[in-house]
Amino acid sequence: MTPVDTPRSGPRSPEQRKREALERLVRDNDVWVATADATGEPCLVPLAFWWDGEAVWLATRDTNPTGRNLCSSGRARLSFGHTRDVVLVHGTARMLTREELPAEVGDAFAAKDGWDPRKDHPSYVFFRVTPQVLQAWGTVPEMTGRTLMRDGKWLV
Repeated sequence: MTPVDTPRSGPRSPEQRKREALERLVRDNDVWVATADATGEPCLVPLAFWWDGEAVWLATRDTNPTGRNLCSSGRARLSFGHTRDVVLVHGTARMLTREELPAEVGDAFAAKDGWDPRKDHPSYVFFRVTPQVLQAWGTVPEMTGRTLMRDGKWLV
């Protein structure tokens, strides 16, 4: 990826943005997770995640605002990166208990971050967030064409 302080010669192609977005999903350790409750009260928290090539896996307590919001609405917005090189995912979330979670998912999640929620407090659950829309852009010149996925299908 191009460091934020390195000037670009122009906007990246959609193909380059897709490649770099996928690299970020594999490489990054944390993601900003935005949810809202039934009244529209927003909640924004950083969480560890694991990308399996199709979905983003999160772990949080089902008793905290993020867990409750994901359970009730099944919707999340995820923001990876920083403001000058962002990957924004709008996704649908499905909760899985520890017992429902495939062992290979839990193992991969734990290996990536060094923390295993399955061995933490019993209120921890997992969420599989399936991207419906994925956008990637750096600065204003990349605003056009920033949507790389729509309705769960890649456009590039």
